[in-house]
Amino acid sequence: MNIGNYKAYISAETMMGPNSVRILAELFDKFPLQLLSDDIILDLGCGTGLTSLIIAKETRAKVFANDLWVSAEENRKRFVEWGVGEQITPICEDANNLRFEKEQFRALISIDSYHYFAGSKGFFQEKILPFMKDNGVVLIGVPGLKDEYTGCSEELLSDWLGKDAYMFKSPKLWKELIGGNDRIELVRTWEMDCFSKAWNDWLATNNKFALRDRQYFETIIKPYTCFVGICIKLKRAL
Repeated sequence: MNIGNYKAYISAETMMGPNSVRILAELFDKFPLQLLSDDIILDLGCGTGLTSLIIAKETRAKVFANDLWVSAEENRKRFVEWGVGEQITPICEDANNLRFEKEQFRALISIDSYHYFAGSKGFFQEKILPFMKDNGVVLIGVPGLKDEYTGCSEELLSDWLGKDAYMFKSPKLWKELIGGNDRIELVRTWEMDCFSKAWNDWLATNNKFALRDRQYFETIIKPYTCFVGICIKLKRAL
């Protein structure tokens, strides 16, 4: 995936944290999706729809762009402006109460959002797996804690994140939380390579949240955190 193709869309207005395009690009480069135009992808926690735009253009598949914080109407206007209004369906629903058809999605992608709602054991099997087709793929990129600091997120990150520090989990812990199931073929987690570039893009903006993050980058964010990549592959139908 060539990130340069999307520079015009990446801005302080469309970013809601470290550059989601770089996180998405690493996932796509490691695990390329082979999809058909009538396949459907769920972009779960799509924010301003930046990742949904790229998913649509890179895969040519249909995309459902779901976010709880950004309204469907707001994203619909952006998708129309970006020329992908017919390919992407914006939705505004809670990830804990999704109302889709069973086994509807060939792929699910979640960038910088999964940690907000999925940090408990059994969530994937109960809330996500029922909507996935056999032989489907789930690709997730979330901010997390380096493996060597597993279990220490609140101790290390509270000055920066306050009560939300518990959401940051290590690759090792995320693998345990995803767990197993008869339909799951593979769960892989790792520390992503895009950490520095994604953060640098964000910290270079004048977004008020980026300005605050700058204060903690060298002392907390850089030493202890990472981006956690998660790939879940489902088995083919018997």
